[in-house]
Amino acid sequence: MTRSSSEPRNLRKRRFDDSSEADDHNNKKTSTTNRNRNESCGSYGNSRISETTINRFTKQNYSHQYYELYKKRRQLPVWEYKEAFMSILHKNQVTVLVSETGSGKTTQIPQWCVDFALSLPTSNGQKRRGVACTQSRRVAAMSVAQRVANEMDLLLGQEVGYSIRFENCSSSKTILKYMTDGMLLRETMSDPLLESYACVLLDEAHERTLATDILMGLFKEVAKQRPDLKIIVMSATLDAGKFRDYFDKAPLLAISGRTFPVDIFYT
Repeated sequence: MTRSSSEPRNLRKRRFDDSSEADDHNNKKTSTTNRNRNESCGSYGNSRISETTINRFTKQNYSHQYYELYKKRRQLPVWEYKEAFMSILHKNQVTVLVSETGSGKTTQIPQWCVDFALSLPTSNGQKRRGVACTQSRRVAAMSVAQRVANEMDLLLGQEVGYSIRFENCSSSKTILKYMTDGMLLRETMSDPLLESYACVLLDEAHERTLATDILMGLFKEVAKQRPDLKIIVMSATLDAGKFRDYFDKAPLLAISGRTFPVDIFYT
């Protein structure tokens, strides 16, 4: 007679129940983790980030830093105006944007313009046009480019770069470039119709530098020959009516800002 090596029925049943409970616990834990990740991602434009956790440029998963910065981006005053801005951008060639300091316009508006540029159709073999955003100071162009590269989870100098005098931190893959107004003015010498760009943004227009004023004159002439070029003039003062009048009553979008604490150190 062969002795059975099977376990008692009640012991087998108890182990089966324990295994089922463990599986249920793991499934619930995974479901909760995915749900928390989706909730933390929030929405991006008309689609949810949770639906695509892959960076469209690098084809890799977004990093933890990306989601942390994304939460901060959503708290910027400019964020609630995204749909309004995109609507104006699609319907008009020139947009005048007035926003106080601290609204986030310098970092967020160009990224939304990148979304617009990527949505445009391209012919076979045609290079996709990018976005140019001018800054009146070299340090601003460099620091803002680094910040935006971090927010887009990219390496500076690749898809996001900057161009200042004696230094060009960009590549053939660059689709968003921050540059001094003087550098964009220099580019118009070799590319008078700005064929490389789908959108050009003139930031800090209220400072009225010589290069900025010349660029506005060039933009107005280029707009007649390139109706597909989007021009965004951004100012931090309420006296932006003159820009609107100059561009034939272009639509004006006013965005509130916020202040930040400033510490003063005496030496």
